[in-house]
Amino acid sequence: MESNTNIGVLLVNLGTPDAATPAAVKAFLSEFLHDHRVVDMNRWLWCPLLHGVILPIRAPKVAKLYQSVWTDGGSPLMVHSKNQVRMLEKTLGIPVELGMTYGNPSMISGMKALEQRGAKQIIILPLYPQYSGTTTGAVEDARDKAASQLDSGLHVKTINDYHDHALYISALAKKVRQHWQDNGKGDYLLCSYHGIPQRYADNGDIYPNHCEKTTALLAQELGLNENEIGMSYQSRFGKEEWLKPYTDATLQSLAKSTVKTLDIVAPAFSCDCLETLEELAEECKEIFIGAGGKNFRYVQCLNDDDDHINMMAELVKAYL
Repeated sequence: MESNTNIGVLLVNLGTPDAATPAAVKAFLSEFLHDHRVVDMNRWLWCPLLHGVILPIRAPKVAKLYQSVWTDGGSPLMVHSKNQVRMLEKTLGIPVELGMTYGNPSMISGMKALEQRGAKQIIILPLYPQYSGTTTGAVEDARDKAASQLDSGLHVKTINDYHDHALYISALAKKVRQHWQDNGKGDYLLCSYHGIPQRYADNGDIYPNHCEKTTALLAQELGLNENEIGMSYQSRFGKEEWLKPYTDATLQSLAKSTVKTLDIVAPAFSCDCLETLEELAEECKEIFIGAGGKNFRYVQCLNDDDDHINMMAELVKAYL
């Protein structure tokens, strides 16, 4: 691909605080939880609750969790995202920038950077394999807002999902096989996806269908039957019902069955972050071991693996 092309790529992820401090976490969570896509409660009810109760209590706690995974280069999500941008640009030979739905760098700053590098067409790749209005839908909202503030002649395309893409499934399977090669094969592989309120799915969000399809294709690729692989949903928040089965309850059930060695993977996450490194790898381990399980092993995300980058490149090429 020619390096002087007028096409640019914007990789998009959820975002991360600028620092592992209560103030930075509070600012990030405030922007995130203000989005109607994420929390659709009436603003007159939600905003006082958010600012008066949730943020003052939650921000210091979440900051401590971030401190446990923070690196010299920032949050793990930021470090991996920057590596993905660098490697994808090298692979494609066209400008690639990073934008976050919340926090920095913003989507508009990423699009401006591509425009300044000569891009007249931008392909947006949200790094959410499975589509949800809470994630990719929020990217589409931010895209439209940013595009309205930029050159009206800018042409933008968005890749909505890749939950069943052959190279994505292949990369996931290879990651699991490598984990088995290094650690031995466990009794069961649990695919834990980030949850959303059940009400969202009842209202038409296709996310659970995509998660189920990804799990089925991964099982097929790995040659696993229903007694060897399953799926669940993590990270629920608030009191309403979310997608089931819940990861914590599933872990307790598996630990009390014949499963003594459990492998857990997070197919909805394109790179390791707080939810995978702290919630899955640490909290879920405590739950499983505490319920009687013996060995709990977390399978890392695809991060900046070559297979992951090559898959992104193929996704982009299909949209050129």
